Amino acid sequence: MTMIEQIFPITEKLILNALQLAHQLHQELNREAEALKKTQQAELITAIATGKKQLVIELEQFSSQLTQVLATEKLPNNQESVKEYFRRAETAGLPTAEAINNWTQLMHVCAECRTLNEQNGAGIDLLSRHTKRSLDILKGKPEIANTYGSDGRTRSDRYTRPLISV
Repeated sequence: MTMIEQIFPITEKLILNALQLAHQLHQELNREAEALKKTQQAELITAIATGKKQLVIELEQFSSQLTQVLATEKLPNNQESVKEYFRRAETAGLPTAEAINNWTQLMHVCAECRTLNEQNGAGIDLLSRHTKRSLDILKGKPEIANTYGSDGRTRSDRYTRPLISV
């Protein structure tokens, strides 16, 4: 029995597990996006972030395990190597259709997760800046207004005026 014949069943399970993790991460990112639309849900957003972090740790473990699997065939960890790994498994007579399908789905879900995470990160950044600006105004901290002078250079003008005095 060749090395790939011994390792391939493990590879199939690893990919299936990673696909399930990626789907969970996708759900968490969607929950986060919904929570961000309702700005009064800071605790929920924090809880979701904790869940996301754990899923990402598990997906990183998968990546490390995949690196080890590919190393058994002396392949680096990249997309082309995974395709080559599947080609070698097929050549060895192993049924690869399900694993290839799961891998394709995994790559698709991961790409969607990346996009959602970037969108959510931008939303969190915007909320954070809005909150900070609101607090600064309420506390009467100086705001800096950037304007342009006649020479085209930016100029910062400070102005301070508390809106609320407690």
